[in-house]
Amino acid sequence: MHTINTLIARIGVVVAIVAMAGCSSTPTYPPAPAQVTERDWNYQLGPGDSVSVFVWRNPEVSGSFPIRPDGKMTMNLIEDLQASGKTPSQLARDIEKALSKYIQEPIATVIVGGGIGPYDQQIRVVGEASTPQALGYRENMSLIDLMIAVGGLTDFADGNKAYLQRITPDGKRIQLGVRLEDLIRNGDITANADVRPGDVLVIPESLF
Repeated sequence: MHTINTLIARIGVVVAIVAMAGCSSTPTYPPAPAQVTERDWNYQLGPGDSVSVFVWRNPEVSGSFPIRPDGKMTMNLIEDLQASGKTPSQLARDIEKALSKYIQEPIATVIVGGGIGPYDQQIRVVGEASTPQALGYRENMSLIDLMIAVGGLTDFADGNKAYLQRITPDGKRIQLGVRLEDLIRNGDITANADVRPGDVLVIPESLF
């Protein structure tokens, strides 16, 4: 009996040591900032977007045009116009400049028909999400919006060890910890956090 108790005690010590080792090897990150409701952000066009161009009093050059994978678009009278990375207003001014060779004082309006913007503005979700994917950023988007879009966590996710990888304005790459388990499965709204264009959400697999 004494031998069995000793063996059980030793097993318990080994399990505790392994658990502690696993915890100590897990990197910790500063928490992601809480959701903000206001930010100066303008949508930028990207490959796959479709734009409707209206040129006042010139319907023959108006129409809907896709932005190609190389980031350029072709419309009536204009070939290979760079569109990716520009706001709709910026593209409209470029169209007016290009059309001025053929039309006197053109006035153009650009309306976005669909798409998810340029790659550096997209938000990517990788790891243990139900449907990992790249998503277009939306104004005032938060972590809970992102998780709804990807269908939540898998059964193997370690949600509270997830983190956002973000590029700061000065070009530095940082990691910010998020509490997806608390947010999604426990309904803790205080775990909601702000997401920004270009963020990558990494959701690791649970070790146990």
